[in-house]
Amino acid sequence: MSDHEAFLTWVKTTLHEAELALHHGDPAPRRAIWSRNEPVSVLGAWRNAFGRQEVEELFTDLGRSFSDCTSYAFELQAYQVVGDMAYTVGFEHTSVSVRGEPDTYTLRVTQVYRREGGEWKVVHRHGDAADA
Repeated sequence: MSDHEAFLTWVKTTLHEAELALHHGDPAPRRAIWSRNEPVSVLGAWRNAFGRQEVEELFTDLGRSFSDCTSYAFELQAYQVVGDMAYTVGFEHTSVSVRGEPDTYTLRVTQVYRREGGEWKVVHRHGDAADA
């Protein structure tokens, strides 16, 4: 399997499962796929976070806020792998309860990944409303 194929498989399985778990209120799988090495950052639809501590706090807050996900799909538009770096660009279509209120939304999402110890780790996320 090529690097591109292996990365795409990881995106469609491990990354997808982590995002689905987060939208059910469990941030642990997302934490597991994020780098523990600086720099890490989020320019988020919800809020921004710079550095490991702020990113951890954001994930905790998201986990407390999300529940009852009825639908999550990542519509991949583009991706590339160059050595130990990669990126994805796409749309996240989500139906979930946010602080107990049902909501459906689409985010434009760009993520950057770094291979660490042979595993892909997220190092940056930028997401905003697709209708913005």
